[in-house]
Amino acid sequence: MTVDALPVQRVSELEEQKDVPWLVEGLWTQQGVGFLCGSPKSCKTWLALELALSVASNTAMLGHYETADPGAVLLFIAEDAPAMVRMRLSGIAHNRGLVLGDLPIHLVMQRSLRLESVDDQARLRATVAQYKPKLLVLDPFVRLSSIDENSSLEVSAVLAYLRALQTNHGVAILVVHHARKSNGSSAAAGLALRGSGDFWAWGDSNLYLSRKQEKLKLAVEHRSAATPDPVTLELSDEGPGGPFLRLCGPETSHQPESKPLTDRILELLRSTEGTRRVEDLRADLRVRMQSVVDALRELESARQVQRVVGGWGLVTIPGETEVGAEEQLTEG
Repeated sequence: MTVDALPVQRVSELEEQKDVPWLVEGLWTQQGVGFLCGSPKSCKTWLALELALSVASNTAMLGHYETADPGAVLLFIAEDAPAMVRMRLSGIAHNRGLVLGDLPIHLVMQRSLRLESVDDQARLRATVAQYKPKLLVLDPFVRLSSIDENSSLEVSAVLAYLRALQTNHGVAILVVHHARKSNGSSAAAGLALRGSGDFWAWGDSNLYLSRKQEKLKLAVEHRSAATPDPVTLELSDEGPGGPFLRLCGPETSHQPESKPLTDRILELLRSTEGTRRVEDLRADLRVRMQSVVDALRELESARQVQRVVGGWGLVTIPGETEVGAEEQLTEG
């Protein structure tokens, strides 16, 4: 029996690639596969939708990362109802001055998908072939498969299917995945990915979200490009269309530690004539209402602030507070 040799070509005759091809510059490579990883409530889906809208609209991601290869986007979002997905995307689009109806963003309506299933693999492949997206978002991996995430054999089979999908259809694939419960701060970012080490090895581009108080740190890594410095994000509700992720300024993202919230409240009260309502403090501090409530309770216990007529003020007579502070906090 004759055995055919493997195809080989002289390296110097190969086409040279001079620049890294980007889908979104600095964040995701063109036709790249990888993970968006983070702990629960770290805005993973928000970031995935921001990226999807940037690709579909050819606008800058977070107002900073330019889209280099715009086109259609296909979403599979398992943990949010379709109406919620639309509401989030409508708000993000409105904040950018866009109309969602003008954008080629499509949502897979099937609520269950199993990537180890031959039938589901074929259906997803046919859907990608039909809509020809530049970006496929799968959110999250735990709802896409019933395999053992710690089994290298099972994980590699699913990832091999996704890599073949990317290669055959020229589509970038972003998979949302959960982080491990504990990951040392000095460890490599890829070790945060829950499950087998095959997850980390598979990605061309990976995004890692972590929360510290009210801020989110976004770390990025690429297989074929330098690793940029992490940036700081926050989920803001100040946009005309509702909540959206925004990039914090350099003074925030490079500040290793911010002042304690209690100190910031005291500074605001010292600079204010009269009193401040809880709602006003929350608006100035740009943090969650519960965080303001907790900080005020701490300051009240330390006899540094007191409930007075119209809101909260500094304690002027040591030990003097008014009855009703607890009720005001609860109502606020």
